[in-house]
Amino acid sequence: MKAKGLFAAAVSASTLALAGCYVVPVVDPQGNMQYQYYPLPPAGAPAARYPAPHAGAPSHASAIGLNVRLYPNNDIASQTGVVNGTVLNMMNGKGRFQLQYGGEVLTGETTRVSGDTHKGLASAYGSSGSYMSCEYQMDTPRQGAGTCTFSNGARYTAQIGG
Repeated sequence: MKAKGLFAAAVSASTLALAGCYVVPVVDPQGNMQYQYYPLPPAGAPAARYPAPHAGAPSHASAIGLNVRLYPNNDIASQTGVVNGTVLNMMNGKGRFQLQYGGEVLTGETTRVSGDTHKGLASAYGSSGSYMSCEYQMDTPRQGAGTCTFSNGARYTAQIGG
């Protein structure tokens, strides 16, 4: 009985400790996704007392993480098969993009095309020189589609989110 009480106390304490925090995923310069914890300001607190953790960090309510699936669209791409990646939509016309392709991690960014809130471009680069570029169109902030071409000539159809 004593063990159950200690377990319940530990779970309650950890829940209370995390109740006032939010998690912000950030891509570091090496392309690794880092999750940083920041305390939420108390209800009614002036925003000026609780600035963003750093200039590039999204606010706790604005960024959306999306899965991206790339489906082969030519013979070169079919050798690799389906490729999975992630996009962090910052909800400001920009995003961070990451995927693993051919044994290396490619990282980059997404940017909306000027004057069009739905169309965008994505680019990613790997440390051994591989790169890719995509054109996409978002139906909603959480769902879209496009095409991607890799430096080796592989072409894919991209499904974003949804």
